[in-house]
Amino acid sequence: MESTERSVSVWEVTRAQRTTAPLHGDAEADVCVIGAGIAGMTTAYLLAKAGRRVIVLEKDAVGAGETGQTTAHLSSAMDDYFHVLEGVHGEQGSRIAFQSHQAAIEQIGAIAAAEGIDCDYERVEGYYFLDPSESADFLEKERDAARRAGAAPEVVERIPGVPFDSGPALKFPNLGQFNALKYLSGLADAVERLGGRIHTSTHVTSVEGGDRVTVSGEGFRVSAGAAVVCTNPPIHDRFAPHSKQAPYRTYVVAARVPAGSIARGLYWDTLEAYHYVRLAPAEGDPAHEWLIVGGEDHKQAHEDDTHDEHWGNLEAWTRERFPMAQSFELRWSGMVMEPADYVGFVGRDPGGRQNVYITTGDSGQGMTHGTIGGMLNTDLILGRPNEWETLYDPKRKTISKDSVMEFVHENVDVALQMTRHAPVGGDARSEADIQPGQGAVIQRGLHKVACYRDEQGGVHEMSAVCTHLGCIVRWNGAESSWDCPCHGSRFAPLGEVLTGPAIGPLKKLDGEKE
Repeated sequence: MESTERSVSVWEVTRAQRTTAPLHGDAEADVCVIGAGIAGMTTAYLLAKAGRRVIVLEKDAVGAGETGQTTAHLSSAMDDYFHVLEGVHGEQGSRIAFQSHQAAIEQIGAIAAAEGIDCDYERVEGYYFLDPSESADFLEKERDAARRAGAAPEVVERIPGVPFDSGPALKFPNLGQFNALKYLSGLADAVERLGGRIHTSTHVTSVEGGDRVTVSGEGFRVSAGAAVVCTNPPIHDRFAPHSKQAPYRTYVVAARVPAGSIARGLYWDTLEAYHYVRLAPAEGDPAHEWLIVGGEDHKQAHEDDTHDEHWGNLEAWTRERFPMAQSFELRWSGMVMEPADYVGFVGRDPGGRQNVYITTGDSGQGMTHGTIGGMLNTDLILGRPNEWETLYDPKRKTISKDSVMEFVHENVDVALQMTRHAPVGGDARSEADIQPGQGAVIQRGLHKVACYRDEQGGVHEMSAVCTHLGCIVRWNGAESSWDCPCHGSRFAPLGEVLTGPAIGPLKKLDGEKE
């Protein structure tokens, strides 16, 4: 029988997420930050450091969202490649992308040093190695584009210090890695020391712009000079910028390997759904390190519940290249938001709400992108110029063949997901087919029903219609959640919101069955 808990990352094994008292009643602040992941906590810290009164509101716990599910690569080697970015955003855009991600790596290190945060921050090199379908010309093309952006990569004959023959690889210097939850815990300490307030278990359901912004939910209301929405998919707008980004699920496994048997570094192959690799300390076990391997990405809620297959593929891929990794103790997954033009969205609310700002669209580089969000939005709120503003502007309209095709592809897919409303069957024939601790969508007359059987055998039924824009959710057994295939909303087994943009829970249907 499977557990109804979500998967657990290596960071969650070493550091529990912080909880604080929920907010009740009215409060005032200079800035209200919604979301206590890397983007929200960096924003709160930098604003508090600048003397602003800050309140952070978080639905769960500090780092309980996608920051807790990351692999915590710190990279200025771009997820979608410099030669692609240059084709869409030009040399200037590519240069700013590199400079901003590199500045984020430096910022995390500087904050950790200044605040005495022991978060296993270290500088490492990164390497792209070729998928067999690619030739060395690919690495040379990327090297040249990266150098035009200001990076300093070089092609090497093979990756040093790894137990497989990588063949030619592209080396990037001055990257980094850290323990994301240790870092957030230190940021939370610093925010509170600087006079900021953090309230967890506080679910924001409304953000209203104006001369004074109003942020509210059940039983509380905050009046602030500005609000920054850092909830991964933004929760305050039904439409913008959701049509310009799409949710993908990525998978991770971790195994203990002898300490020193693999060189510390960040490693990626060049598959479309690429593999990504790093090491991390195994706390309390100095003889070993964690080998962390991710990949197998696919569009969220677009497959039957195949998480065991994806994790199994990762383990097989890892054993082939890292034979010292035999016993995989941890498996987890996360959600990545992919922008149609390959660059995230940071800045003033695209819906025009006065004094409201957002950070979203991490594109596989959530730790550096979230830090960029904190740096850029702090400058915008404080009225300081920042040359990154135009590239990351959430209102931008990027006209290039690649970005337009990606935009069309993702939005056609959303339209196709709406056809799942048709009464053509569900993922199970009836609730009798659903095992304890599992869920499935079933067809009942003209309606799709999200049916969950709890560990005691009780059956709970909800509408399978996402409360954001009406797509049909699908059960995710890896995370024990109902996931929307369109814009990233996720719901707990009994329908409560886990991740926006949805605000309200899945609609409960009358009656529960034993």
